[in-house]
Amino acid sequence: MRRAAARGTALLVGLCGYGFSMAVMVRAGLGLDPWDVFHQGLTRHTGMTIGIASAVVGVAVLLAWIPLRNRPGIGTIANVVVIAVTVDAGLWLLPTPTSLPLRIAMMVSAVVLNAFSTVLYIGAALGPGPRDGLMTGLVMRTGLSVRLVRTSIEATVLAVGWLLGGTVGVGTVLYAFGIGPLVQLFLRVTPRRVLAVSGWASVTEASDLDVKSGARRNKSRRNREFVDVA
Repeated sequence: MRRAAARGTALLVGLCGYGFSMAVMVRAGLGLDPWDVFHQGLTRHTGMTIGIASAVVGVAVLLAWIPLRNRPGIGTIANVVVIAVTVDAGLWLLPTPTSLPLRIAMMVSAVVLNAFSTVLYIGAALGPGPRDGLMTGLVMRTGLSVRLVRTSIEATVLAVGWLLGGTVGVGTVLYAFGIGPLVQLFLRVTPRRVLAVSGWASVTEASDLDVKSGARRNKSRRNREFVDVA
């Protein structure tokens, strides 16, 4: 019971933190994260709020899970709903700052909070969000690192969002190339015993997060090649 409550709390805190980080970045006005550049581009053509656009895109991304054989959970549905509500509520509550140092601090804080929130709600193991399910699915199917896969997805979405008219700035660049390493950093400092029972367990095994395991696999592969040659 306690474990279930802890997982539910981690899920909600992570999702609320994620949505709030999106609102903070919008208010900082120094460029949106790639997905929100895309969401904003959609709002320019449809009149939707960023929150509603986020929910619509989330449902669409779920279709990409089919070839990856991902299974949605309660966390997946909560991701679509909670983030959409939180980002719109955050935009309603937060004022628009005029001080450049404050805007820069908000931008950096938003990126860090976003990465931490991602690790938190995926770690709840109640089902990743549509976008992160895409990331974890690709990591497990390709064996590539979280850093590489996450950065590649963000860069692609950024390009499409920019073509749709979304706002791109220094914050966009910081997020696109910083979110992957930050997620990986938070995973590295998370105790292995926690990762072993979280939603990141299979991802950390499939990626290059565990350097020692990777080294052992490489050593084993070299030994097999040596035997084959001999």
